Amino acid sequence: MSTCAPAPPRPTERTSPGACRAAWFVAALAWSVLGVMAGVQHGRLAGLAAAVFFVAPDLTFLAGLRDAPRMARGQLPPRAVPLYNAAHRALVPLTLLGLYAALPGKWAPALAALCGWLAHISYDRAFGYGLRTKEGFQRG
Repeated sequence: MSTCAPAPPRPTERTSPGACRAAWFVAALAWSVLGVMAGVQHGRLAGLAAAVFFVAPDLTFLAGLRDAPRMARGQLPPRAVPLYNAAHRALVPLTLLGLYAALPGKWAPALAALCGWLAHISYDRAFGYGLRTKEGFQRG
């Protein structure tokens, strides 16, 4: 007879998409507040950095502008997909944020830029936009 209790059954259902989107939206609001606060507390350069990095991930669309007329509705030209996906992975700015926190010497515009970038990614996920397949379509 074993003295170990059996492991509890694992739930078969994943977290609902609505709950994930709500969590991303809360994160988006938090990153937005932090970016705005950095701009207010540290001046125009920090605010500008937050605003630029909030918009910058979508500038990757420009890499495929030449091919855009030949694409299906909602399809990103395949040449732009690697740039788009790199700019829309939360791990990239989170890693940079960790480095920012770990390294000596702080520069408020860098923190504000990372907050803007993370806010952009979080809003995208909250509204249902994610990474792209290599063909340029939204991943399911």
